[in-house]
Amino acid sequence: MKIEHIALYAEDLEGMREFFEKYFGARANQLYHNPHTGFRSYFLTFEEGARLEIMQKPQMDRAEKSLVRTGFIHLALSCGSKAAVDQLTARLKADGYPVLSGPRTTGDGYYESCILGPEDNQIEITV
Repeated sequence: MKIEHIALYAEDLEGMREFFEKYFGARANQLYHNPHTGFRSYFLTFEEGARLEIMQKPQMDRAEKSLVRTGFIHLALSCGSKAAVDQLTARLKADGYPVLSGPRTTGDGYYESCILGPEDNQIEITV
């Protein structure tokens, strides 16, 4: 069994699409729009086949996101090497995204950094 995709609601659907395309090389399909419900979505496909669905509906709850809470907490994306983690983290920081931790080797052996991406979503960047 494999995870087919993960889904994320976004207030700024186009901005979220552009973020994952620009920094993580995602490729988006054509926008899907259901005019009856107002639902819009893109499937973003990453180099090795993982997919992220980004979605929007008019009636979304815009609750504040705490960094430590129950439920899904971050999206981890592997970029292949420590040097790539360092470079991407520096690029995101220079573009104004807060770095929450790292780059560093964690106690369980991961080399990673964690940034706060669009709409306060945590993104872990790892080897």
